[in-house]
Amino acid sequence: MNLAKFKQQPIIGIMRGVNFEVINPLLETVIDAGLQTIEITMNTDGAEQLIRQAVKKAAGRLTIGAGTVLDLESLHSALKAGATFIVLPTLVPEVVKYCVTNKIPVFPGALTPQEIFKAWQAGATMVKVFPAKTFGPEYFKELKGPFNNIELMACGGVSPANLKIYVFNGASAVTFGSSVFRADWLANREFPSINRRISQYLKALINSMVIV
Repeated sequence: MNLAKFKQQPIIGIMRGVNFEVINPLLETVIDAGLQTIEITMNTDGAEQLIRQAVKKAAGRLTIGAGTVLDLESLHSALKAGATFIVLPTLVPEVVKYCVTNKIPVFPGALTPQEIFKAWQAGATMVKVFPAKTFGPEYFKELKGPFNNIELMACGGVSPANLKIYVFNGASAVTFGSSVFRADWLANREFPSINRRISQYLKALINSMVIV
């Protein structure tokens, strides 16, 4: 992962539960919509093979990482498949330590101030505040008071309608998942709907980054 490039478009699409039947057209849809970064969660069936296929299909057009990495075994599987960044729902010290030692961008999850501080101390590239919707955008403003130097990523409950508020209140990056990669849209191969939804997120992100 090129962090400088990611910070120009700091948004990650989370693919969970996708399958081999849709992965290729789904990736083309994502690329066509303009999204630059995705993660495939390791609790998806065949995750390692899906990541490997995604890396091959994207051919450098996407930055591809692995999510829901909870142990060293899944970490090594993800890296072997070609993942270039790692996301966790919580802090798993040995996973974060390996990533920091090997200069792999890593985004551990946390929610409380204590958890967020521990994740940052461990070497997080950014701390994934999850689930962000639990306390909402205002929580980020409160966190950035004492933690003004900690990079925070909002995950869970971010929509095109509230994305700008999260960024305004201190989120350095945001994510989306099931609101875009909906099971019914994937099952019915409604790729135009997915494309439009991604475009809405990207438009909201651009608007949030405009200096007024």
